[in-house]
Amino acid sequence: MTTLAGLKAIVTGAGKGIGAGILKRLREGGASAIGFDTQPSDDMMVCDVSDESAVERAVAQSIAKLGGLDVVVNNAGIMLEQPFIHTSAADFDRIIAVNLRGTFLIAREAARHFLSAPRQTPGKIINIASELAHLGRADYAPYCASKGGVISLTRSLAHELAPIVLVNAVAPGPTDTEMLQSERQYHTLKATGDGIALRRLGHPTDIAGAVAFLASSDANFITGSVLDVNGGAAMY
Repeated sequence: MTTLAGLKAIVTGAGKGIGAGILKRLREGGASAIGFDTQPSDDMMVCDVSDESAVERAVAQSIAKLGGLDVVVNNAGIMLEQPFIHTSAADFDRIIAVNLRGTFLIAREAARHFLSAPRQTPGKIINIASELAHLGRADYAPYCASKGGVISLTRSLAHELAPIVLVNAVAPGPTDTEMLQSERQYHTLKATGDGIALRRLGHPTDIAGAVAFLASSDANFITGSVLDVNGGAAMY
């Protein structure tokens, strides 16, 4: 198991699915990690990542509680499966607000901390994108646009914040979570693995392992990269 001992981390959207898997994996690896979610929980800090003041407050409180910060994982995201012509501007704005604006806000607050004092090891920002950022898909235009933006933001920040901060993305393929289970194609995809070279859906642990690698010192010469974890659903 990749060691993460002593690292201090924040994971957004950590209440369930991929985020919960990432939070669990970081803690198992030895990191002290705080999860953000919109739903109150004994194990989560409540934070709407699209709300600037809420993000500023939650990140500051987490840094104080953890005694510092080494890694942030921008996982919070929402999705809408709907024909483009029936998608309202409000629908589009909400998805962009959570998936892209939220990633920007959390990354900015983390970067401000990372750059505020000399560091012996680089800070890490890990953004969760999607294979659909590369592929696109009918009925998912706002989601695909938001995740494409996450990848572009990742590369821009990697240039700007190096060498003090390393910024990378993980792009999951179809992963068996509540979000995927809400899609019309879920049951067929789970039964057949159609279009996935490994013939199965991903599991949150698959994504969490990739995040743990990027968070670790084993990835200290990697920045501006997108690690595709999709079972061969997309190859390019």
